[in-house]
Parts: sequence; structure tokens; C-alpha cells
Amino acid sequence: MQDYADKKALIAEIEKTADLFIGEFYDICEGDRDKLIDGVDRTPAQMIAYQLGWLNLIMKWDRDEAEGKQVITPCEDYRWNNLGGLYQSFYDRYSTYSLAELQQLFTDNVAAFVRWLDGFTEEDVFTPGSRKWAASTPSNWPVWKWVHINTVAPFKSFRSKIRKWKKLNAG
Repeated sequence: MQDYADKKALIAEIEKTADLFIGEFYDICEGDRDKLIDGVDRTPAQMIAYQLGWLNLIMKWDRDEAEGKQVITPCEDYRWNNLGGLYQSFYDRYSTYSLAELQQLFTDNVAAFVRWLDGFTEEDVFTPGSRKWAASTPSNWPVWKWVHINTVAPFKSFRSKIRKWKKLNAG
């Protein structure tokens, strides 16, 4: 996992990898948004829904903590050993959106996420225990690691998935 010199570097990496990821979807036909291809475990729409789900979930954890609510990670009704069910809830939540709408939602949500993260101090981002939700697992990660594994890392890995999907779909 990459370390970041400061919050600005983390935000720059989020924006860069998000742009590269979502840029892969502009040449996919609407009729193919739900097309599952052997060798790729998600459809184009599911790939974006996955990203939207995690972006919103992390911000919800922080919002709930700020409001004094109990934060349940990863989410009410789901545990870390049942992430497949959580992912399905993401797919279901965004199933009625067109591919173009999903792309716009993704772009808007990344911008909101960056604004949210920019509101943190450097200490909030890089110090373990600065947020209870970030310390809710035995790892006690600082916020930046939660952010990285739910933005930069999947934006990169899912960019590879969608590129593979496009290659197999063309062939």
C-alpha cells in the first residue's frame, strides 16, 4: 500500500485514478451496461456501482460518527465476512441508472468525496484513532488507509477489469 506525503498527494491520486477509471466507460454502449462476460466478475454497471457504494459508505461512517450515532462497519445487516451481500446491495441501489447516469454520479461522488476529505486536518487523515470508525477493526488504520483501499486501489484494479471486459467484449 502506498504512503502519501500529505493530504494533497492523496487527493491528487484519488482524482487521477478516478479519472482514468471512469474514462474507460465512455465508449461502452448502454446496451452492454449489464453484460457479464466470462473472465470478468462484474458488469460495467456493477463496477461503477461498487465504487459508488464504497465512496458513500465511508462518508456515511464519518457523518454518523459526527452525529453521535453508532457506526457499524462495514454496514448494518452486513459483516466483513459477507461483503458479497453488501456489494449486491450496491448493485441493486444503482440498478435503474443508465450507464451515462452512473458515470455522472461517479464523477459527482468523487468530487464530493474529495471535498469531504479536504475538510480533514493532516492529523485527522494520518493519525490512527482520529476517527472511531477508522479504528473499528483490529487494524486500527488511519483514515488515509481506509480512503486508499476504497478509492485509489479499486479505481486501479477495476480499471484493469473494465479494460479486460472491453477486450473480451470486442473479441
